[in-house]
Amino acid sequence: MRVSIPSGAKARVHFAAFAAVRVKTLTYQSCPFKTSTYAKVPELGIFAIINTMRTVLTADRLWDGHGLLHRPMVVIEDGCIASISSRANGELPGEARVLDFPGATLGPAFFDVHIHGAKGHDVMEATAEALCAMGGFLAQHGTGSFLATTVTAPLDATLRSLSGLAKLLAQPAVAGQARPIGIHLEGPFLSHAKRGVQPPEHLLAPNIATFDRLFDAAEGRIRLMTLAPELPGAAELTAHAISRGVRISMGHSDATAAETRAVIAAGAISATHTFNAMRPLDHREPGILGTVLTEDELYAEMICDGIHTAPEMVKLWWRAKGPERAILVTDAMSATGMPDGEYQLGGFAVQVANGRAMARGVLAGSMLTLDQALTNFMEFTGAPLELALRLLTVNPALMTGLGDQAGSVAVGMPANLVAVDEAGKLVGSVVNGEPVR
Repeated sequence: MRVSIPSGAKARVHFAAFAAVRVKTLTYQSCPFKTSTYAKVPELGIFAIINTMRTVLTADRLWDGHGLLHRPMVVIEDGCIASISSRANGELPGEARVLDFPGATLGPAFFDVHIHGAKGHDVMEATAEALCAMGGFLAQHGTGSFLATTVTAPLDATLRSLSGLAKLLAQPAVAGQARPIGIHLEGPFLSHAKRGVQPPEHLLAPNIATFDRLFDAAEGRIRLMTLAPELPGAAELTAHAISRGVRISMGHSDATAAETRAVIAAGAISATHTFNAMRPLDHREPGILGTVLTEDELYAEMICDGIHTAPEMVKLWWRAKGPERAILVTDAMSATGMPDGEYQLGGFAVQVANGRAMARGVLAGSMLTLDQALTNFMEFTGAPLELALRLLTVNPALMTGLGDQAGSVAVGMPANLVAVDEAGKLVGSVVNGEPVR
């Protein structure tokens, strides 16, 4: 019988039909992204079932993505949420590890739809080592799920990375590690005028055949793609990508309002790192930015680090998009969680000093984590916790259509939860059933 053992977990082998037979107690350190293993009862030459410890989370409140439950009791079994109830209506189950977060609010773990790397590794390495290093670091900061985000690179290199990522994304979740649940393709269909640090020599015009090569290399796991609306063929590619299940986010763009609306009409639903790498707002030609801020149905990303966007503009964005369409992202790169120095973003060098990542005199991603983004956002805007949490949970899940894997706390969902205090500060993190903070 095939069983799954989370990374670093201890488990006891049981085989009820042979209770009289001696069974070994085994401890497994599962290989990264290879959590399935076989446990054998030596005397019988058979495979046995692994029973993992039940965990119970308690706190003052639970915000599950929809509403509040006071004095919650969340029972976790085998990495999933087994039950949710109030301690006012029942007692704690026996034989369980209890983790109490007094004064805190439990909520869904964060979901980052725009992240390039962390802890010295870049997504485009497309190795188990890279994603495991990222996953462990992100989990410690409350992120349970993310979209592995590419950067513009030579087409062959991008195809290789997408192929490698596809295979890694097919592996089962690892306890205590944030899981990539899709790919965000940022480039190559971006504007030269607003490319930021995207290498100009590798930018391409929108092309359905090229997109299909990328999509097929990723084995259909591209969930989000950033696209500049003003490029010839952008609307046609938008419609085609949507037909294959990809969401379109507009960004790295110098588009006019009319060009932006044409791609919205074709199905685009979001905007990439609002204000950054966008045509500035003008009172006679509002451009892409004015359209993003005034189209009520559009989602819009924000890098809330106080570096990419001033607090006053974060407040403007919040007033424009509101609690149902605003999304907090990190746009983090490989230097996140590392000391100052030189790091890689895709295939080019980035210099990091004093919290800023720069390449060729331009900002090149961030050092931000989503737990810090949450506290920054609440400080900048005064938004209440329950509304602020939507921006890292429910909204990105709805935008990507991945609400069955992220963004809420419900029975049967992966046990990905955070505990935060009233200011939004992270005080606990449980990812795929494993407490990591």
